[in-house]
Amino acid sequence: MASLQASIIACESRPWVLIHQWSSSKLNFNDWLETRFRLLEPNHPAFTLLSKSCRALVCVGAAPVTSDTLRQCPSLELVVGSSTGLDHIDIAECHRRGIKVTNVGNAFSEDVADYAVGLYMDVLRRISAADRFSRTGMWPVMGDYPLGSKLGGKRVGIVGLGNIGLKIAKRLGTFGCIITYNSRKKKPHIPYLYYSNVSDLAANSDALIVCCALTKETHHLINKDVMTSLGKNGIIINVGRGALINEKELVEFLVRGEIGGAGLDVYENEPAVPEELFILDNIVLSPHRAICTPESMAAMQTVVIGNLEAFFANKPLLSQIKFE
Repeated sequence: MASLQASIIACESRPWVLIHQWSSSKLNFNDWLETRFRLLEPNHPAFTLLSKSCRALVCVGAAPVTSDTLRQCPSLELVVGSSTGLDHIDIAECHRRGIKVTNVGNAFSEDVADYAVGLYMDVLRRISAADRFSRTGMWPVMGDYPLGSKLGGKRVGIVGLGNIGLKIAKRLGTFGCIITYNSRKKKPHIPYLYYSNVSDLAANSDALIVCCALTKETHHLINKDVMTSLGKNGIIINVGRGALINEKELVEFLVRGEIGGAGLDVYENEPAVPEELFILDNIVLSPHRAICTPESMAAMQTVVIGNLEAFFANKPLLSQIKFE
């Protein structure tokens, strides 16, 4: 009896954490959070009352955390993101109110870097297109499939040399690619050539790999001017956010054959993918899955739990972002 009472007391002493997600979301964080925290969701009978005193919110996926969301939580001190990008969170309002914000740090970096290299290699060597060619019985009818292009020696411009960008650079360097980059500012102690202007980077690259954060400044960063600079044989890989590229202009360039190809994991209006791209064999399309491995999901859980536990223990957060 005493042990049961102790267990009940321990459960009741767990801090409340507000779970914020789309109603249609299939992501389930409850199984691995509810052993450590009491979870507050909109269907809780006392949600309106308890949300006013809740100090921490976990954002599941890319559910928008707007100023209205934050206004409903006057005691909120922490927003825990479960993604690398935080463009779905009103960072300015969090900054104004002194609410700390975390992302998943490096949890997804390795897998996204692998995926970016995979997309680039697929576009160059036309692997997915050759697979379709073989499966549909075209080989005996049409003869040999057209040649792909060699990866080694390619000039690759990386747009956003953060954790993911650096890992992409390291991987492609082992293939003999020549790495250059654009970032908000030049990185100290980095051996790669820096371009402050993305169009200049494109003009000196065979491919652009886009993996920077989506902000007001980087929205449609890759536009027709950049694509023109990249040229007819250039390739664009996007594992960042869809709106980093002007998708309408990208589709026009691809359809007209004014750039060489693209590997896209993200889109401006997900889950919608421009239908004009479906018939093009120089495009590799992926449904926003670059982060999705069991290993990266486990790493994300560790970071989310670690940030919450650190917060309630008044310890430094694992992956707090710096407001600018």
